[in-house]
Amino acid sequence: MHVTNYRTLIIPLRATVALPLIALASVAAAQTPAPADPAADPNEIIVTAAKRSENLQSVPISVSAITGDALSKSRVTQVDELVTKIPNLQLTSTVGDNTPIFALRGVSMSDYSLNQASPVATYYDEVYKGNFALLGVALFDLERVEVLRGPQGTLYGKNTTGGAVNLISRAPKLHEASGYLNIGYGNYNRTDLNGAVNIPLGDTLALRVAGTFARADGWFKNVLPGKPDLASVREYAVRGSLLFEPTAGVRFVLRAATSYQNPRNYGIYAQPEAVVRPGLGRRQIAANVTDRRIAKTTSVSLTGNIDVARGLTLTSITSWDKGRLKFYEDTDGQAIQLLEIPYVDRATQIAQDLRLTSNFDGPFNFIIGAYYNREKVFNQTTFEIGKDIDSDGLPGATANDCAIGFPLGCLFDNSFDQLKRSYAGYTDVNFKATDRLTLRGGVRFTNDTGQQTNFRSDALGPDHVLVVNLIPLSSLRFKTNNVSGKVGVDYKLGHGNMVYANYSRGYRARSFNAQAFFDPSELSVAQPEAVDAYEVGAKTQFLDRRVTLNVAAFYYGYKNQQFINISPLTGAQTLENIPKSRIMGGEAELTARVSPALTLRAGLGLLDAKIKQGIVSGVDVAGHTLSNAPKLTFNGGIDATLIDGPAGKVSAHADVAYASSQYFEVINIPRLQQKAYALLSGHLDWESRNHRFNASLWGKNLTDHFYFTSRVDLLAGFGFDYNHVSTPRTYGVTAGVKF
Repeated sequence: MHVTNYRTLIIPLRATVALPLIALASVAAAQTPAPADPAADPNEIIVTAAKRSENLQSVPISVSAITGDALSKSRVTQVDELVTKIPNLQLTSTVGDNTPIFALRGVSMSDYSLNQASPVATYYDEVYKGNFALLGVALFDLERVEVLRGPQGTLYGKNTTGGAVNLISRAPKLHEASGYLNIGYGNYNRTDLNGAVNIPLGDTLALRVAGTFARADGWFKNVLPGKPDLASVREYAVRGSLLFEPTAGVRFVLRAATSYQNPRNYGIYAQPEAVVRPGLGRRQIAANVTDRRIAKTTSVSLTGNIDVARGLTLTSITSWDKGRLKFYEDTDGQAIQLLEIPYVDRATQIAQDLRLTSNFDGPFNFIIGAYYNREKVFNQTTFEIGKDIDSDGLPGATANDCAIGFPLGCLFDNSFDQLKRSYAGYTDVNFKATDRLTLRGGVRFTNDTGQQTNFRSDALGPDHVLVVNLIPLSSLRFKTNNVSGKVGVDYKLGHGNMVYANYSRGYRARSFNAQAFFDPSELSVAQPEAVDAYEVGAKTQFLDRRVTLNVAAFYYGYKNQQFINISPLTGAQTLENIPKSRIMGGEAELTARVSPALTLRAGLGLLDAKIKQGIVSGVDVAGHTLSNAPKLTFNGGIDATLIDGPAGKVSAHADVAYASSQYFEVINIPRLQQKAYALLSGHLDWESRNHRFNASLWGKNLTDHFYFTSRVDLLAGFGFDYNHVSTPRTYGVTAGVKF
């Protein structure tokens, strides 16, 4: 490759070098499939979305819940796949499997750097997992998943401007020796093994050990001779839980978990301006970088609940997390070395949540608590640009090639340490003014501090010899105090139905720019985001509770969304804010038990998300659509029992998920728009009469639909668009036993 005019190339290169990192770096009703316990009420799901155990239909917030059994039977093995089950939930998977970046009701991230935290928070058993390196493999042996829509700034705190996703694992049970084992095989030579065992250890102790293991060949076919296919699966996870109940009203659960992933990394669908990539099929790649992606997590948490007095429970959640994420991306998706990016992300976190919850018989109840979180991150990113280009005419790629061909033939490497601390105090109260009318409110005060230290950026030769220091050793700091809260009212109608209205404010903490590579002026700190949300909704059941219909409508004022701004004049990359956006829409979810043998499910999400004021990379984006915000999402399903006799029960389950067109960036480049698409999935199940044995034939994306899950414009600087593509059709069989 020969470059005749460096000045004409450097600005578009600098303007697009950051973009891979940007892209890489309702009230909903429960979907209520038949519960595992045959004696359980099929019309009722208990959730802890409001930090209390309550019937989902009694919780006056926008929340969906899906049981762990339903997820297992539907072969939902990655958190990413939840988007096919929840209206107005989207995600971008630029960091790989099991590290989703959720968007909920149009609230999303526009900077995907590995040091950032999503505005839709992810919790495992009430423990916040902020950094990507802490997520790991978690979707196994679950009691349920809860998705809370709207700002959760009171009980959940910062980084929940869009909402929260809670994964609740199955806890040990006293006096019960039980377990299960599932084995599966599918296309791409996929092998699955998962199970759990519950062991009583006397009258006060019980142990539960659960695990999962999966391997599969890559589905992104590499056409280069001798090179492996990409997007494989190779992972395991183990979780141990110890329950201790020394006396009535005292309960402790100690959890320890680890997970490890080392598959061949995802592949990049690098698309030139022409629609068709020369010589490559849709799921083919010519990748010269095929390193394994490493993701390792370790976590320990202790949850204690003590009834300190009649109607008063003290809850303590103490946690420690450690994670490492490392992968080498073939960004150009070609058999050249035009653009390749190694990433390193290491994180440790300790957190403590302490709260007092009342459950009085009278009209007034409360939650009052305090929270602390300390997160330490190391981040390193290297842009390898044309490192195979020979600029000096001498054998070997050296620092001299970088010095002559700059920026071609160079490795641009930045690294830094990041330390964030958060202190918070919060309260949530409710007052039953009458038998039907309840007034609710809450407030949270948060003190956040952050330090970005040891930041430096260097230009290196392909031999890793220093050419020039671009940003000398630097440090940044911030300190923020924030007040968020919620007020609301709900009114109980007849037959257990309810209507509600609320206002809430959410807060996403300030963030450091990880995309500073070329100049000290790029070092920047974004202002905090805020969402003011207004919502009304209704939760209803009728026809003897066989039909559940929940609806909601909302309006958001979205302020200071964080994004990477690239100067069209200098190519400088700074982390800034989009001043104003507005989002409005609604959800409806329906579950209808037509008969004991037939259940219908449907969910609808409507969204209108527009920017009101903002300039991004020199473009006035007022009136543009926010990213990851399709106007319409729909999911539906049928659960039908076909045979129920002495030989067992045979049931069929079909699902459809639809999303209208959407953008993955706020400039709304027409060629990067993802068109509307629908996905079909299903499973055919058999369960023995005594419920001990089961088997399933399953399939996902049955029509093998091809669509994009992330898109970035790199055309000006590198000659291609950067794309992540969907998983193809997968299918297989699973057999299990309970004991």
